[in-house]
Amino acid sequence: MPNIAYFEIPADNVDRAKHFYQHVLGWKIAPIRTPTLDLKSTGAMEYQEMTLGEPTLGTVNMGGLYRRTGKETIRNYVMVDDIDAVLAKVEKSGGKIVGAKTMMKGVGLLAVIRDTEGNEIGVWTPKM
Repeated sequence: MPNIAYFEIPADNVDRAKHFYQHVLGWKIAPIRTPTLDLKSTGAMEYQEMTLGEPTLGTVNMGGLYRRTGKETIRNYVMVDDIDAVLAKVEKSGGKIVGAKTMMKGVGLLAVIRDTEGNEIGVWTPKM
């Protein structure tokens, strides 16, 4: 069964949010450059990768922090075996694909879907 494997936190002030999560939870946060899945922009975005701790069975230990560009909320990414099979079911089930399937170098295939209640979630098939 697919499980949450990654999450992203948008922030109005990335430095302030970075300081908060580092000091409150002890997360390691460092900048990286990554392509964006935002359909309204092109190119890359400033991105902070978060390492939450040692991998532990049943937990997520990676995430991202980035500057908010709209009304984004925390987005979870679910790891799936077959992203195409999942995407084929989205609209038939009343949802919408809002971020087209994209190959992110070194990561794998990513897409963003919106459920019937307006919540967005990422789906991810890791690079093989």
